[in-house]
Amino acid sequence: MLTKRIIPCLDIKDGRTVKGVNFLELRDAGDPVELAQRYSEEGADELVFLDITATLEKRKTLVELVTRIAKHINIPFTVGGGIKTVDEIEELLKAGADKVSLNSSIVRDPELINRASEAFGAQAIVAAVDAKKTNHTWNVFVKGGTEDTGLDALAWMKEVEERGAGEILLTSMDRDGTKSGFDIELLQKVNSLVSIPVIASGGAGTIQHCIDAVEIAKSDAVLAASIFHFKEIEISDLKSEMSKKGISVRI
Repeated sequence: MLTKRIIPCLDIKDGRTVKGVNFLELRDAGDPVELAQRYSEEGADELVFLDITATLEKRKTLVELVTRIAKHINIPFTVGGGIKTVDEIEELLKAGADKVSLNSSIVRDPELINRASEAFGAQAIVAAVDAKKTNHTWNVFVKGGTEDTGLDALAWMKEVEERGAGEILLTSMDRDGTKSGFDIELLQKVNSLVSIPVIASGGAGTIQHCIDAVEIAKSDAVLAASIFHFKEIEISDLKSEMSKKGISVRI
């Protein structure tokens, strides 16, 4: 069995780490470089760093901050937010990021996945999907969760795999920040549809939620923010409990 990953997420706004509920009501969670260093030391497998207002404010991800984070940690990390071109991806990878997360830009220009995957390899390209349930299906939202594209999320995730994305970061907007558990139904559907790794995001509140995301929904990794930022769950405790359940984790 492949090792399951625990991934803290740092949502960045104005150079600070923030956390909200359903993409709203943001509150300060600390300095991103300090948090990144702490997570690296505490046994996180990877980090995800998202400049959550970069697309909305039509500005590039903070390359300077990426450089600073890369100097302080020794685990892989993914960067996302406002990345629109192959040149910008190259700039971030050169600054120290291991992967880039693409969302709004690939909905607008799906061919960007093909070009980026060809240029840097599928392993460096993460397709981020913000999905919200509408009627009996899930739609893809962009621009920091503010715009409903009308795209069917399941069909879109199949397409990003076919175009060369190496991984999917799937956030349930309905569950984001609620600590009510991951959207198991959505994750099960996606994991039965695609063969690339899926990172479960949105709704982590307990250790059991994380176990369910990998055991029941078959996700390859769990991503969370507030439960780690505010020390509600220690990464070591989470890994210990997962290991007891027979889940392969890096201790």
